[in-house]
Amino acid sequence: MRRTSGAIPFVVGTVYAMRLLLVSTALSLAMPVAAVGQEAAADLGTIIVTGETRGYVAVDSVTATKTDTPLIDVPQSITVVTRAQLDDQAAYSLGDVLRYVPGVTVGQGEGNRDQITLRGQNTTADFFLDGVRDDVQYYRGLYNLERVEVLKGPYALIFGRGGGGGIVNRVQKTPSPAASFLATRLSANSFGAFDVSADLNTPVSETAAFRLNAVYEELGNHRDSYEGHRFAVNPYLAADLGHGWSAGLSYEYIDDDRVPDRGVPSLNGRPIEGYRDQFFGVPGANHTTLQAQIVKARVDGEIAPGLSVSTTVLYGDFDKFYSNVYPNGPATGQTGTVPLAAYLDPTTRENLLIQSNLLWEVATGPLSHRILFGVEYGDQSSTNQRRNGVLSNPTFSLANPVFPTVTFPTLARDTVSDVETLSAYVQDQISLGERFDIVAGLRFDRFRIEGQDRIPNPDRPFSRTDEKVSPRLGLIFKPVSDLSLYASYSRSFLPRSGDQFLSLSTVQENLEPERFTNTEVGVKWQVRPNLILTAALFQLDRTNATTPDPVNPALTINVGETRTEGLELAATGNITRRWQISAGYAWQDAVLVGNSSVRLAQTPEQQFSLWNRFEVNPRLGLGLGLIHQTDQFAAIRTSAAATWMPAFVRVDAAVFYDLSDRVQIQLNIENLSDETYFPDAHNNANISTGAPRNARLTVSAKF
Repeated sequence: MRRTSGAIPFVVGTVYAMRLLLVSTALSLAMPVAAVGQEAAADLGTIIVTGETRGYVAVDSVTATKTDTPLIDVPQSITVVTRAQLDDQAAYSLGDVLRYVPGVTVGQGEGNRDQITLRGQNTTADFFLDGVRDDVQYYRGLYNLERVEVLKGPYALIFGRGGGGGIVNRVQKTPSPAASFLATRLSANSFGAFDVSADLNTPVSETAAFRLNAVYEELGNHRDSYEGHRFAVNPYLAADLGHGWSAGLSYEYIDDDRVPDRGVPSLNGRPIEGYRDQFFGVPGANHTTLQAQIVKARVDGEIAPGLSVSTTVLYGDFDKFYSNVYPNGPATGQTGTVPLAAYLDPTTRENLLIQSNLLWEVATGPLSHRILFGVEYGDQSSTNQRRNGVLSNPTFSLANPVFPTVTFPTLARDTVSDVETLSAYVQDQISLGERFDIVAGLRFDRFRIEGQDRIPNPDRPFSRTDEKVSPRLGLIFKPVSDLSLYASYSRSFLPRSGDQFLSLSTVQENLEPERFTNTEVGVKWQVRPNLILTAALFQLDRTNATTPDPVNPALTINVGETRTEGLELAATGNITRRWQISAGYAWQDAVLVGNSSVRLAQTPEQQFSLWNRFEVNPRLGLGLGLIHQTDQFAAIRTSAAATWMPAFVRVDAAVFYDLSDRVQIQLNIENLSDETYFPDAHNNANISTGAPRNARLTVSAKF
């Protein structure tokens, strides 16, 4: 099922996107479309608005309401990690970023994808790029990003289906016609991994610019047999078309090749210790590749005073191959044996997503309105197979570690599916003077899946159509201009085909979607323009809930209704002129309703994170970070056999030094105290080991 990626798909995808761009522009002029409520560029430094930042502080967000709105006026818990913080922490993956976001835990993802848990809800699909769905299972890079936004709570009005605990949105770097620059970075760590990246921006004219981001990485970590590489390139052309209109066209190519690693097994209900570096796969058989091509076209414009429109078209072609051997149960003893299993899983996905909105800003008497009308269309075609592996020895001896051989003769799954979605929504942001705001809206989603299970003879077709209405209501009171108190109610749903549309059993075809309902109250205080404090209390209920079976994670079980109650606190910005922080705390109680002894997976009761940067003098800076989380369960705790992952504290540090106005050298040290810890898992038998103390040296320059 592997396909060749190269010049032909690039040309075809680019031509296709240009055609879609012209069509979407026509649609923008003919119907109520386009989102984001972004006004045309007011100056040559901005063609496409991505949100204002001040060091670690993000002042506003386009994603949370699809309009450019100050974060203090959004009735929702949001964490924004700016480019400045990404660079200071030397983050290279979403996992690196999200470990510093309380309320979120990073999953193992079977060693081949981003997978997270937000407010007790596990997901592989609730990822977005500039507000457009990006739900394929892969590792997302940070090389071309301006910021990462984590929006908490289910808000189908903005995101559509899924997003039960929230979503992660990546905001892409955009071209600027203000000036030319070239930024480069070379980095290496103590495990032998290294990367080189470049960020080139050049004006094409007074009103157009071109930006090119590229990265090459050689991968490495503390685990035996782990290696890989990733290459990605992202050219982006944007132009101010005049008369309040702008357009952008972006193409990204990703080539990722690495060893998937499912970690270590458990022993007596805990991760086995003493095997931090031991690989439990088979070298050569554990292999995953991804080739992805993503074309994004966007048009923004002002139709009339107070009336603006924006349309985004995203086309993605993904070809992924995944083969692995992994622990398939607990170890029999500290020097005993570990059962193994294996499978091979190739997937292709083709996405066409169109999002278009119309923003009307109008006053009616004493009230001012920002009324958003939007439509979305999606067509996602997938193919997936799974072949079960046969091992020459189905157990691995800890006393005498010898890797078995493996073949994949048995076809266990062979499905094709096509998902078509159509959505329409309306939202009104109402200001009642300077003190009160209301955010209210409704969204209608039609989700249709059709496919075939090709294992039976004859093929078994499957299909289902769901039509859902999702409300959102937020109330904001501002006793003073820089302090807001809010209350909100929101809902979302997840169809029975799940995150990835792999299959739909005869039983699932007759079941209603899972539903997520969130109620939240909170406070946001912008103490100074560069310092924001937030607090939120929430309750998230999930009905018709399913979860991976702890005994057989390939299957799902119905668990009824779950509830997550929690508190989130955050402080971001400058404590003093020289001292910046990003701090957060989360308390979460995630259980089965009616049986609190059943705990949800990978949801620690408490999390705390703190990152500091202190400027010693104009050239020298110091960084210090701390991550703490209490114990958690690797899979849903339905019995005493659940694997318990112990609490840990990890300390990180950094030193920054400007060699000149253009060149900086940076040293980051992870796990300064050399803590032994287990940060994440996939299930009771696949648990990741934390890396020992390690260092990363980075040299960056800008011209």
